[in-house]
Amino acid sequence: MADRITVEVVCATPERQLLRRITLPAGSSVLQAVEQSGILQAMPEVPFDASRLGIFSRRVAPDDVLQDGDRVEIYRSLALDPKDARRRRAK
Repeated sequence: MADRITVEVVCATPERQLLRRITLPAGSSVLQAVEQSGILQAMPEVPFDASRLGIFSRRVAPDDVLQDGDRVEIYRSLALDPKDARRRRAK
């Protein structure tokens, strides 16, 4: 087993996207990757909620352990509920 892993941390808003590739010790958590990436400081307009994290579109807990090559995704709140959007389009 390698003693270091490389992961990507991504965050996007309608205006911009940010991707950072970082190297961490094996056994690091999702939250550690987010903190080490510096994305939260680079994108202060995105309110951070540790319950809104994922790896390759699959929601995960902040303390889940990362694997080499994972892509950690920081999700933001939806601007409009999908059900409400469909109702508006149907009117």
